[in-house]
Amino acid sequence: MKSKIPAILIFSRLIIGFIIISLSLIKIENHQIIIVILLSIGLLTDIFDGIIARYLNVSTQKLRRMDSTVDQIFFVSVGVSAYILCPGFFKTNVYKIIILAGAEVLIYLVSFLKFRKEVATHSIGAKIWTLFLFGTLIQIILKCQSVILFNFCFWVGLLTRAEIIAILLILKEWTNDVPSVFHSIQLRKGKIIKKSKIFNS
Repeated sequence: MKSKIPAILIFSRLIIGFIIISLSLIKIENHQIIIVILLSIGLLTDIFDGIIARYLNVSTQKLRRMDSTVDQIFFVSVGVSAYILCPGFFKTNVYKIIILAGAEVLIYLVSFLKFRKEVATHSIGAKIWTLFLFGTLIQIILKCQSVILFNFCFWVGLLTRAEIIAILLILKEWTNDVPSVFHSIQLRKGKIIKKSKIFNS
């Protein structure tokens, strides 16, 4: 049963994402606060599923791929919820949002064209960007506006998407959990890279 805990945490994000969208549609009392709480719980499951998987020695390639895919679905769900609640923000920032979404799509396109697999690099930069995205989404959901934080999120997002594409282009074969471009170069040279037990498998 213990070995299934990471998978349970991963799939719980799908349920949380569905609930978040539902709350944005029905708008019960204090729905914004509840959505933020659920978003925070979702982020915690994202942090701990990998840590627990590594601790239990069940951090397989399949699990890491599934984690990456569910992460995308979860944050898209939160983004849809934010759009339902605050369409004005999205109209104001439509071009930046399209650029950011396009960069994300490009990552998957590069990965599928080169390796026939989805991306699952789980780079350190991507983890940092997730925190910016988390904070930005909270600000949008609660206030229907975000200027400074959203701009940071936008530029950090573009930089980290560019790094992931560079990692994919440098790697000779598909590899999950590549912390940075430097590590991808080491892997290309056939060297074994050091990974953090907390942040990478």
